Amino acid sequence: MNVTANASKAPITAASVTVHRARVLPPPSVRGGMPLMEAMSLRRSSRTFGTGPLSLQHISNILWAAAGINRPSGGDRTTPAWRHIAAISVYVATPDGLYRYSPEHRQLIHHLSADLRAMSGEQEFAGTAPLDLIYVAHGDMLMQLEEPERRLVASVDAAFMGQNVYLYCAANGLATVFRGAIDYPTLTAAMQLGPDEFVTFAQTIGHPRYVQDCPSSLESGKAG
Repeated sequence: MNVTANASKAPITAASVTVHRARVLPPPSVRGGMPLMEAMSLRRSSRTFGTGPLSLQHISNILWAAAGINRPSGGDRTTPAWRHIAAISVYVATPDGLYRYSPEHRQLIHHLSADLRAMSGEQEFAGTAPLDLIYVAHGDMLMQLEEPERRLVASVDAAFMGQNVYLYCAANGLATVFRGAIDYPTLTAAMQLGPDEFVTFAQTIGHPRYVQDCPSSLESGKAG
């Protein structure tokens, strides 16, 4: 797995969203990058983040790593899923609103104008880091399973996505942490999710706040 950064420097802003309420992302960078074994050696959880925005290229690469299409069929993703059912949507919480990633069209689809970063986690950093991913399961796509099994399968599929994001961040000097400390009822209501949709986990991403938090350095701070 090699995923690189960072051609486009423009952050997501309200002005960058088209009249169709969608933002087309640049193509993901899928060549070059850090060797997989080196990225795994640098993978760590960070809980301190700078507040500077991520480039659109970083965001495109991150979302492709989590849930992008990687084969000509158009239905095959960068992460595995139970019975090949893509039942997890990745929502992107930014200062300018909440978006849903559309891998088929490589777009951020505007969902809400509210800044829900602080609601995506109980830790303070979730509300100040530039980007929070929220992994939302579509329970109606897992109806073959009983309710507890649906949540188990959805959690596993979300964790695959989170690990890909970890490796991208490790390879590109970004900080990230995968989180389950969430007020689920409050976040679900704020996101205006459907009755069969539920939040599994969230993941905060940003630039390291301190040098020792940078995954590109083996001198790590607190890691998980």
